[in-house]
Amino acid sequence: MTNLDFIYNRQSIRKFKDEPIPKEDIMELLKAATFAPSAKHQQNWHFVVLQNKDMINEMADIVTRSHEKIGELAKTEKDKKIHMSVINYYTCFKNAPVVVLVYGCEYKMIEYKILKENDAPKDLLEVLVSPQSGAQSIGAAVENFLLAATEMGYGTCYMTGPTHAKTEIENLIGFEKPGYELMSMIALGVAEDNQPQQPPRKPLEDVTTFID
Repeated sequence: MTNLDFIYNRQSIRKFKDEPIPKEDIMELLKAATFAPSAKHQQNWHFVVLQNKDMINEMADIVTRSHEKIGELAKTEKDKKIHMSVINYYTCFKNAPVVVLVYGCEYKMIEYKILKENDAPKDLLEVLVSPQSGAQSIGAAVENFLLAATEMGYGTCYMTGPTHAKTEIENLIGFEKPGYELMSMIALGVAEDNQPQQPPRKPLEDVTTFID
């Protein structure tokens, strides 16, 4: 049987040792990410590698302020409590020596262009874009990065939650490339010992259907 431990051993790591990551290892992980499949091979990704600890901490402060501001808008104390209970998950990247910010650009869909130019109904156009092909391509690249990191002995955490502060984060980072915006981030480092166990997965029979 094929050994798939590099898949089954991957888990979200939120506590890291204070150890730097060699640049050549980061580049190898990014190379793995770029070998992911992408819709129409558009490769609509760009990776910004952040190792400046002051900027990482400032980014965590930005996310914290945004999170608290959203919490204040909650209509009930229950909703506010649930929202605030995850703030440490949204800012755990501050514990990592490396944060990779994953940017993406719009997926160009020729069939959408053709149909729109022929006054196709709105509901048909919405069906075309509903799979969010561009975001799926970004997710595939991130997964390659995560699995490669596991194989190389590193811990990672894939995060989209902090993007509720994406405008402020983008301003802090200062990366500019026309058409690109922040999609997600990856915390990367050497995992601390005694990590929590992986959460259980849903049984395969609950998430799988065979049609013969």
